[in-house]
Amino acid sequence: MNVTHPRARTTRTAALAAALAAVLLAGTACSSKADDGGKTDDAADGVKAGPGVTEKVIKLGALTDLTGPYATLGKSIVQAQQMWADETNAAGGICDREVEIVVKDHGYDVQKAVTAYADISSDVVALPQVIGSPVVAALLDDIQRDNMLTFPQAWAASLLGMDSVQVLGTTYDLDMIAAVDFLTRSKKIAKGDTIGHVYFEGDYGANALEGSEWAAKQAGIKVAGQKIKATDTDLTAQVAALSKAGVKAILISAGPAQTASLAGVAAARGLTVPIVSSAPGYSPQLMKTPAAKALEAMVHVVSAAPPVSSDLPGVKKMVAAYGKKFPGEPVDSGVLSGYNAAQLMGADLKKACEGGSLTREDVVKAHRSQKNADTGLGTPQDFTSVKEPASRSTYVMKPSAKAVGGVVGVEEAHKAPGVDAYLADRG
Repeated sequence: MNVTHPRARTTRTAALAAALAAVLLAGTACSSKADDGGKTDDAADGVKAGPGVTEKVIKLGALTDLTGPYATLGKSIVQAQQMWADETNAAGGICDREVEIVVKDHGYDVQKAVTAYADISSDVVALPQVIGSPVVAALLDDIQRDNMLTFPQAWAASLLGMDSVQVLGTTYDLDMIAAVDFLTRSKKIAKGDTIGHVYFEGDYGANALEGSEWAAKQAGIKVAGQKIKATDTDLTAQVAALSKAGVKAILISAGPAQTASLAGVAAARGLTVPIVSSAPGYSPQLMKTPAAKALEAMVHVVSAAPPVSSDLPGVKKMVAAYGKKFPGEPVDSGVLSGYNAAQLMGADLKKACEGGSLTREDVVKAHRSQKNADTGLGTPQDFTSVKEPASRSTYVMKPSAKAVGGVVGVEEAHKAPGVDAYLADRG
């Protein structure tokens, strides 16, 4: 810190006094800057505010993928959440403040995501969107330190157990337990069979594999695992290995490109067995690829969210509004997921406002007090336990080129047998 000394014509006493005052003033300024991220102020309306909140604006952050393997998902989520913000602001905002969403693209690159978080973390109150299990894992310490309510667009069970991080709906392992249950109930597999599981390396695939292996053990079947990277888009080798293993069905926990390759190659090689995908592994854009016919014939999708072709009034209203705001854009699961997350975040902010505080800590507390959160876009969720999934119910769907969102419902949301026992075993 530089101190400007008085000119020589001043007295020695005045010079010392001026220098001391300058040093004290500079030290105070540095201290204020260092502490700025955690300070709270009461606004004119009496509502306590912290980072990301002024008397006129509530800023939220989105760390998304617009250029990587989940670019289509990221675009849909961003647009759906912006639609929610526009609707909210048109209705008067939240706590008499407009909502603004600051979007940063990380391209599914962990280092870029860490940099993006550092760029926006001091200016937002919460994160209604962070795409990618590895991204969230890398940011966990910072999110916890900042007490930043965060809704990952990732569903690994490793993300449970933290006040400020909320996995919405089910986790990957529960969905795979539901997938194995669906295959056994529909008599597509039987005791003694072998099923394949193609999965991404990292928390996403590892957690999904936990669920499939647990369920397989209960059903008396074996799992032949095939671990892949997000950059692997030709699954010819994996299909050959699974065919040699004599699998009767295949689970996949990867991205849309991998699901399309798996179905297309398997069909071409005569391995026409049922395929069940985790929700992030499917997008309606696949129905315009050469793999569309194989996808319709062989694939089902398990998800905590209903299909966007659902007759639920809330879903139909959202689909109509999205089509009007973004004509020609596909209405996929990302739209539903993003809009649902934004609505839940809005409910948390409103509850925090009613309590007189929009600080990060009080927004987290407001969220954790929600026991039966229901946006009308699926099953109600319970956010009161940090160690438990918010929901235990899974929908089963299948691709359809003619349906809105490219999927139709096969089974309504239900809790698969064994889910409670699995969670109890996991502790």
